[in-house]
Amino acid sequence: MSTIKSSVTISLVDEARGGPFVFWDDINTSCAEAKRLGFDAVELFAPGPDFISRDEVQASLDEYELEMAAVGTGAGMVIHGLSLSDHDEARREEACGFVRSMIDFGAAFNAPAIIGSMQGKAPSADEIDYTRDLLTESLESLGHYAAEYNIPLLFEPLNRYESNLSNTLSSAVAIIQDQSSKNIKILADLFHMNIEEKDMPHSIRDAANLIGHVHFADTNRRSIGMGHLDVQPIVDTLKEIKYEGYVSAEVFAWPNPLDAAVQTKYSYDIYFGLEDK
Repeated sequence: MSTIKSSVTISLVDEARGGPFVFWDDINTSCAEAKRLGFDAVELFAPGPDFISRDEVQASLDEYELEMAAVGTGAGMVIHGLSLSDHDEARREEACGFVRSMIDFGAAFNAPAIIGSMQGKAPSADEIDYTRDLLTESLESLGHYAAEYNIPLLFEPLNRYESNLSNTLSSAVAIIQDQSSKNIKILADLFHMNIEEKDMPHSIRDAANLIGHVHFADTNRRSIGMGHLDVQPIVDTLKEIKYEGYVSAEVFAWPNPLDAAVQTKYSYDIYFGLEDK
């Protein structure tokens, strides 16, 4: 059996409606669909750690025999405007506090927290280095915090239209490789990579030891197979580096959640699943 597992996203955040998440609103119904379609896990995007009880989440995971692949922290930015690189120290600490609370939440399911939009952006080009230093400092602290649970922290480089702090896998490596926690892994999102990476397989190979999660999305941020991404060389490289983790569908629910999930699972089976069964 393949050690690369499938996951699908669930969002409970009203403010993010229309964003790249497959299932919405109801975790139990979403888990039921994920199980019916054959996914191994779900990835949860919640407004905060107290929005839904851990017991309710665990009950759904248990009932449908699913794992929790990861939990998002982006609601801190979407709802509260928080970032880990804020130049205001009090706001930056508030952002770190929010991420710590989501690390606590995810740890209940042995799931890492994702730092994506919470990394923020520099307000101007001449402040990028300073802002990146603030982000690095926050990540260092949060990496140590997550290590207390023996789970990694996932850092996701974003495309240039969403952040100016880390756009490529190599830039993420530069941020985290010398940190003392040694507990931060890279989330490789194929949608962002398609915009920023000259050679996606090469970039994956160079960051191999640090890749801890993959977002499985096509060039238009729809399900794999709905855009023009050349997926096979990427899949071959993930197998070559012996990646053992999730490929998770952080994609638009296009043309609707069910069809997006079906297309994603079909693509997963073609590229990862069927040959190993």
